[in-house]
Amino acid sequence: MAKITLGCGIALILVGVIGYAAAGAPLIPAAIGFLFLSFAIMARNEQLRTHAMHAAAVVGLLGFLGSMGGIWQVFNAMGDGAVDNPEAVIARALTALICLTFVLLAVKSFAAARLLKKDEQAR
Repeated sequence: MAKITLGCGIALILVGVIGYAAAGAPLIPAAIGFLFLSFAIMARNEQLRTHAMHAAAVVGLLGFLGSMGGIWQVFNAMGDGAVDNPEAVIARALTALICLTFVLLAVKSFAAARLLKKDEQAR
């Protein structure tokens, strides 16, 4: 899961930097990406791995909740609705999709780890 966290962090940094360069969009995706990078680095330590991945999942959930409005704005723009800054809307929607994907993968990983631990205890 640490590699996925690292990949999502890099993707979010790219979304933030490109969104800022193209449209002057806020650098919030990049900030979330740097948090993900920090958690991925902390996850290299076996003692911190669980806490780091749970913290990353919380940040991912908050990132999704904070940016999910961008998804609706994309659909609004596609339906002849006007948006002031389409590049910023796309950056916001990409942030929401990356964060949602990360959270879903994290939940799947946590469930698999719990089942593995339960199986090991049963033996």
